[in-house]
Amino acid sequence: MSLNYIWSGFFLVGFAAALAQWLFLGDNEIFKKVIDGTFDSAKMGVMDIALPLAGVMTLWLGIMNIGEKAGVVGWLAKVIAPFFSRIFPEVPKDHPANGHMVMNFSANLLGLDNAATPFGLKAMESLQTLNPSKDEPTNAQIMFLVLHTSGLTLIPLAIMAQRSILGAADAADIFIPCMIATYVATVAGIIAVSIRQRINLFDSVVLSWLGGMTSAIVALIWYFTQYLSKAEIATVSKVVSNAVLIGVITIFIVGALRKKVNVYEAFIEGAKGGIQTSLTVIPYLVGMLVAISVIRNAGVFGFVMSGFNWIFSAIGVNTDFVPALPTALMKPLSGSGSKAMMIDAMNTYGVDSFVGRLACVFQGSADTTFYIVALYFGSVGIRKTRYAISCGLIADLAGVLTAIGVSYVFFHQG
Repeated sequence: MSLNYIWSGFFLVGFAAALAQWLFLGDNEIFKKVIDGTFDSAKMGVMDIALPLAGVMTLWLGIMNIGEKAGVVGWLAKVIAPFFSRIFPEVPKDHPANGHMVMNFSANLLGLDNAATPFGLKAMESLQTLNPSKDEPTNAQIMFLVLHTSGLTLIPLAIMAQRSILGAADAADIFIPCMIATYVATVAGIIAVSIRQRINLFDSVVLSWLGGMTSAIVALIWYFTQYLSKAEIATVSKVVSNAVLIGVITIFIVGALRKKVNVYEAFIEGAKGGIQTSLTVIPYLVGMLVAISVIRNAGVFGFVMSGFNWIFSAIGVNTDFVPALPTALMKPLSGSGSKAMMIDAMNTYGVDSFVGRLACVFQGSADTTFYIVALYFGSVGIRKTRYAISCGLIADLAGVLTAIGVSYVFFHQG
C-alpha cells in the first residue's frame, strides 16, 4: 500500500463527511473547522513535534554513538542475535541494527518515549543500509515497525499520572489490563508479519524467547499485585525507569573511557545527525498530521460511533463500551488526539467509570500506527509501505479487542 493512497483517502473521506454535515445537518461552520484544523496540525507538526524532536535526537544520537564506540551496542546485538536471527533473518547477526532495535524496544518497555524515538529512528536508518530498494521497506523494516506500533510498554506511567490528576480513587488500577492488552497486540503483530514473511514461529529458539518474555511479564504482574501497593507501583516504576536510563548513559561513557575513546568527540559526531533527521521528517509528519486532522474535524468519528452503536444494539451485544471507542479509533492516527479523547471520556463519564477506565486501557494497548509510519519511514525516504500498515492495524485491533475483554472482566458492573 502506498502512502499516496492513504493520504489522499483521508482527505477525500474527510471532505465527504464535511459535505454531508453541511448538506444534511446544516452545519455552516464545518468547513471552517476543517481548514482551521489543518493549520493547527501543520503548526503542531513543526513546533510541537519536529523542533522538540531535534533536541532530543541530538542528545540521544550522540549518546548512541558513544555506546557504539564503547562496543555496548554490539554486545547487545550478540546477546539478542539468536532470537533476532529468526524474526529478522535478513539482518546479519553482528549488524549494528540489532543493537539499535534492542535499545528501542527496551526504552519502549520502560515507557521512556523521549529515548525510544531516537533509538527507533537510528534502528530504521541502520536497517535502511541493508535495503536494496530505497523507496519501499524490507521485511526486516516492516517487522520492526509493526513491533514498534504494537506499543509494548510494561508500565503506562503517563496514563496513571493523568488518572491521578483527575482524581482517580486508584490511579494504577488499569496497570494489569494495559499490560495484557499491549502484550496481546505485540504477539498478534509478530504473528501477522511472520505469516506474510513465512517465518517459522515454532522454532525452538523463538518459542523459548517468547515463552521467556511471557513468563517474565506474568511474574512481574504477580510481584506487583502481591507485594506492592498501588501507590508503590507508580513510584517504583518511575524510579526504575529513570534509573535504567541514567544507567545506560553511565555504562556507555564508562565503556568508552575504558576503550580510550574521546567521549566528547564521539558525542558530537553522533549528535550532528539529530537536526538533519528532524528536518527530513517534517514534510512527512506535517502531511500525515494534516490528513488525520481532516478526518477528525470533519466528524467522521461521530458517524462511525453511531454506526457501531446501531450494529451492536441490533445484534443484542452490550454497548457500554461504545462511548470509549473514539480513543481506540484515534490511537492509530494520533497520540495527542487519542489522549484528548481519553481525558474527555474520563471527564464526561467519570474517571473511575467503566468507560473512563476502558478509554485508558485503549490508550495503553497500542501505539500510533500512521504517525509512526510517517515518522520512521519518512526519516529514511520510504514511500511505499507494502503490508506494514495492514499488519500494524491487525496488532491494533487485537489490542482493542483484548482491552474490551479484560476491561469487562476487571471493571464492568452487572
